Amino acid sequence: MLLNLNGFSDTLSFMKKVSFINQGCRLNQSETSALEQLFENEGFDITKNQVPDITVVNTCTVTENGDADTRKIINQLVKQNDQIKIALIGCQSQIQKEALLKFKNVQWVIGNAEKMNTHKIISETYNSNEQLCRTEKIKREPFTINTTSLDSTHTRANIKIQDGCDFYCSFCVIPFARGPARSRVFEDIIREAIELSEAGFQELVLTGVNIGTYEHDGKVILDIVKALSRIEGIKRIRISSIEPTTIPKELIVEMRDNPKLCRHLHIPLQAGSEDILKAMSRKYSMKEYRDFINFAYETVPDICIGTDVIVGFPGEEKSHFDETVANLLTMPMHYLHVFSYSEREFARSKKLDSPVSSQLIAERSKILRDISNRLKKKYYESQIGKEISCLIEYEKSGSWYGLSDNYLRIKCNSDMKLKNKFVTVKLDNIEKSLILATIKS
Repeated sequence: MLLNLNGFSDTLSFMKKVSFINQGCRLNQSETSALEQLFENEGFDITKNQVPDITVVNTCTVTENGDADTRKIINQLVKQNDQIKIALIGCQSQIQKEALLKFKNVQWVIGNAEKMNTHKIISETYNSNEQLCRTEKIKREPFTINTTSLDSTHTRANIKIQDGCDFYCSFCVIPFARGPARSRVFEDIIREAIELSEAGFQELVLTGVNIGTYEHDGKVILDIVKALSRIEGIKRIRISSIEPTTIPKELIVEMRDNPKLCRHLHIPLQAGSEDILKAMSRKYSMKEYRDFINFAYETVPDICIGTDVIVGFPGEEKSHFDETVANLLTMPMHYLHVFSYSEREFARSKKLDSPVSSQLIAERSKILRDISNRLKKKYYESQIGKEISCLIEYEKSGSWYGLSDNYLRIKCNSDMKLKNKFVTVKLDNIEKSLILATIKS
């Protein structure tokens, strides 16, 4: 029988060493940071270097690679410590509970509905040898997060504003794993942002599943940006991946006029072929996407625009791929994230015929990655000679590395301690995927 001492389970439970492994997206990163705080508040010993008694794995299931990575992580953990207790939480847990419960040393499988209560669930059930599964249906209702996502390993803080999605693209399992679209209570976002600022974070990254659909009590994403801009300690606000059709043009104008809003957009295209876009159940035409990209490029000076592209969607012929290439090369695009199509349980595309061979997917992916490298190099070259503000993130081998608001990766040298400081640099030349810069006095 478990005792309850001031909200804790017995001493054996809350003094146990816990480690965290994060898979996947920025949203998972934000949630994992929040969970670390919640576990610490519950009395657990958070460890990054010692062998833990418990490991919490925040899973990803967007692609088969995410599923395979979870299996590898479990095997590695058990090899290091055959007595370890493993908690699998998040997206895989929500939709693959039967498979996950079969893995060795997995004691808890907790879906997205109960993810943020993982600390309490483990505290209450640690001494039980029975497996526990919590994968309740996710409700459509506003939410709050009862902690602050303090991540001491990064200088930029992810702040979750939204979760879930109602779009149901035919290739995507996320609406099943994350549930319906729902927004975080507006005041709770501002509360966390203030606390992050007080903790020393100067750049906030707005994260979620479909952040452009944010709506709470009449407030939308533009209202979040304006409210966060009024927090003195916050010097930058960055928008993470955001869906086409959900971005108001007013947000682009704000990006032009508000020096705190980073000149950077990542807008998933997924395919540059009209036929494939329709098969994917995307909510825009190629013309609509192109028109918006051109509007953003023409409105915001030196904006950096990136996108996602899926290669090998069922039925993708050479003509479809050639159309994608042609469109990517004739838009103001600056980098690509290239993904191989992955068949997902529950996704409607699983029922489609005409699969694309793995060899063709590999060949086409290489073509797109080569294009991405050329686009990025061309964009970097266009910035050489300019003076720009850079937030220094870390030091390595005597050099400092940072990020500009328009997503330039910068390397510079200084004898000063510069971590988490803004410096003005002159962009000199390119070194691989970095820009070498000189700090201006």
